[in-house]
Amino acid sequence: MLNKTISGIFLFIAILLIFGSCEKDDSEKNETKISRHYDDESHNNGQNCMDCHKSGGDGEGWFTVAGSVYDSLKTNPSPNGTIKLFTEPGGTGTWILTVEVDGLGNFYTTEAVSFDGHVYPVVESAQGNVIGMKAPTPTGQCNSCHGVTTDKIWVK
Repeated sequence: MLNKTISGIFLFIAILLIFGSCEKDDSEKNETKISRHYDDESHNNGQNCMDCHKSGGDGEGWFTVAGSVYDSLKTNPSPNGTIKLFTEPGGTGTWILTVEVDGLGNFYTTEAVSFDGHVYPVVESAQGNVIGMKAPTPTGQCNSCHGVTTDKIWVK
């Protein structure tokens, strides 16, 4: 009888360990992160934010749109501006999303964005100067191209 009881306890513990290990770790949850004007919590200007801020990555939150904005000399961050996404170039078509650039010149969001159609970013500086992409972007990983294979994102 004692052997059956011990066997039952071991079986119960084994089942708990098996099913317990299948539970998703809380660190795999997508934490909401959205940049705001004057915030100073961001880092790594000019680097591809989504190298870390992705499912399974080391960064908090899985970014859908992220990057850095510089001044017209392309040497200093341009803080507290705004990124707007539209379905047509030059801020026309349907508005998709607005993301504030933080106090360090970085912008990011975990909000859902579909890049299946046409997505045209427009950058507005804190002073109201505007510049936009003439071609659609297939991704929100802005620093994966800008500052690498194309010019940095900049605005006067």
